[in-house]
Amino acid sequence: MQRGKRDCATPKIFASAPKREPNSKTLSSTPSTAMAHVTKLSIVPPPLKSDWSPPAPSGKAISPLVERKLLPAGPAYLAHVKRAVHKLTFEEHDKHAEEESKRLAELNGTGSNGDDDLGVGEEEEPEDLLALDPKEWKKQDHYAVLGLSHLRFRATDEQIKIAHRKKVLKHHPDKKAGVAGDSNDDAFFKCIQKAMEVLTNPERRRQFDSVDPYYEELEADVPTASQVKNAKDPQAFFFKKFAPVFEREARFSRKQPVPMLGDYNASKEEVEGFYDFWYNFDSWRSFEYLDKEVNEGSDSRDDKRYTEKKNKSERARRKKEDTARLRTFVDLALSVDPRIKRIKQEEKEAREAKKKGKTGAANGVSNKQKEEEEKKKAEEEAKKKEEEEKIARAEAKKAKAAAANAAKKARRAARTGEEGA
Repeated sequence: MQRGKRDCATPKIFASAPKREPNSKTLSSTPSTAMAHVTKLSIVPPPLKSDWSPPAPSGKAISPLVERKLLPAGPAYLAHVKRAVHKLTFEEHDKHAEEESKRLAELNGTGSNGDDDLGVGEEEEPEDLLALDPKEWKKQDHYAVLGLSHLRFRATDEQIKIAHRKKVLKHHPDKKAGVAGDSNDDAFFKCIQKAMEVLTNPERRRQFDSVDPYYEELEADVPTASQVKNAKDPQAFFFKKFAPVFEREARFSRKQPVPMLGDYNASKEEVEGFYDFWYNFDSWRSFEYLDKEVNEGSDSRDDKRYTEKKNKSERARRKKEDTARLRTFVDLALSVDPRIKRIKQEEKEAREAKKKGKTGAANGVSNKQKEEEEKKKAEEEAKKKEEEEKIARAEAKKAKAAAANAAKKARRAARTGEEGA
């Protein structure tokens, strides 16, 4: 065949001629210049078996078409809806998504450097904090140990993990081994681990938040009635000092959202709703965190029962005192609330205006009303007179009928007497 043309019947294999090595002999008849050559290979397919036959058709019918209802869902559909509702282009939507991701990263403390932008775990560590005894872990401030004093109950789980990681990297005993002046670092590391254990357990964290030492100090420092009365601006003093207290107490409410104190211009309905909510405040606050532990190494059931009974009574006592404390504070707020005086004054003015309006209206319609009363009185007298006349006629008719009957009886009696004679 000619070179450069392909033979469809016979496959061809193109290979390059081997390079000639110096001082070597080749068995090929290829010219001294290296060039490609073609080799023909005859490929014959094997014959079919004598017992082969084409496969029989299955005979099964194709399943009928079924209409399926597709529900729009997924991030792609939600992105489409957002673009359609807000009339955004793809570029604008991507820009908004990027801004939202940055905002969430800042909120959750997952910045580009992996640290929290709020500085969790980077607070100053005073000497008294580093000298904590891990055996007295119930007395320690777990948020202060992890550097979360500025967040406290508002700290997220992610922020707690970030703060714990920073503290561990800073105070791990292996890292501080051999460093002078760090003999107590092992104890503080145990405090870190205990704080992490408490704050990552939702139930135990709620128990600690109920008796947070930071807020217990604030509970003892509340405004009084004399302070409000002696303030230069009682109205501003009331809202400045009382609003933060209600905001702190709101975290214990089972019902959410919690109405806040508001401002001076709040309506009567808003003020009444606020105090109605706080007088019926449903608190989840508990005091199990302050329970006394059973003596270590004691297997006595009586000791355990006694300790549990005493803890239960102490919890009930603290709960009762806390309820009374909050109720007293709400009573105080109600007694010095400037809005109550304003509302009472508005109601008094409204009553007086209503009363004046009635008096003025009475003077304007007195003559007309008098004429109507006289006319009504005359109609009643005429009606009464007509009824009396009607009764008199009925009695006269009855008397006339009785006289006729008597005369008839007399005539009948006389006739009977004459017949007998």
